[in-house]
Amino acid sequence: MSVNLASIVERAAILLLKGATTMLPLDVKQALEHAREIEDNPLAIAQFNAILKNVQIAENEGIPMCQDTGLIIFYVSLGENFPLKGSIYNVLRNATIKATKEIPLRPNAVDIVTKRNSGDNTGRFVPWIELEIVPDSDILEITAFPKGGGSEAPCIAKVLSPAQGLKGVKKLVVDVVAEAAAKPCPPLSIGVGIGGTSDIAMKLAKKALLRPVGVRHENPFIAKLESELLELVNLLGIGPHGVGGKTTALTVNVEYAHRHPAAYPVAVAFNCWAARRSKMKIYSNGDVEFVTHKQLNELWR
Repeated sequence: MSVNLASIVERAAILLLKGATTMLPLDVKQALEHAREIEDNPLAIAQFNAILKNVQIAENEGIPMCQDTGLIIFYVSLGENFPLKGSIYNVLRNATIKATKEIPLRPNAVDIVTKRNSGDNTGRFVPWIELEIVPDSDILEITAFPKGGGSEAPCIAKVLSPAQGLKGVKKLVVDVVAEAAAKPCPPLSIGVGIGGTSDIAMKLAKKALLRPVGVRHENPFIAKLESELLELVNLLGIGPHGVGGKTTALTVNVEYAHRHPAAYPVAVAFNCWAARRSKMKIYSNGDVEFVTHKQLNELWR
């Protein structure tokens, strides 16, 4: 019996967005619980308690964990043998429209010319879709990444002098976090992109945010850099929502590319404590597997 893959992907993407906006990934929730356990600042502990209570209410009631449900971004890995190809953009756009009404999501797509909100989280190049084709595969992987406005505001890309090197990277990250302070709603997940060009560095920084908390880069040198940056950021003592404390960031994830000899691009991207991301796999026979939010598998069935 043939399956309607377009319909399956659309329905699954709606559920994927529901997971991303109403349920924290388990790694983030556990990191928040650990941060509360090691904290000795009463104000910070109170903030962690409030955050975790908020998370539980959102999950129990199936409502967004934050009033800002983000600008919708999808990261798509499309197997070259997966039957659905050219229509993936329309499928995900339709899923976004329906998810906005059904979950519901706050409409966040504003035309920069007319200043009008589309009302359904779609518009010119929105939802934004990062697409890569995977050779010798018949699997479709989609990660929903609704990006909040508060955590987007402090994001920065800068081209350093090669002479500044990794010392310059460390200084830039610490300076940017210190300047942002409580604005991006810490405790944060921080993505750092190094190399390429300035736009590539920011793409790398955003992609680094998709890696789970506690999973270090496979390159030992980069993994060490991530640990060093996390320690430096947490020494700032900004703490949850800026009240002070041991945990300003839950993780710092780094991704890199080769660079031009004359340039050293660096980008810093933020996620607030409500690290909205959700991943699923869809197989060519129509089977769906929710990866980050396994509880969605029961809802799908």
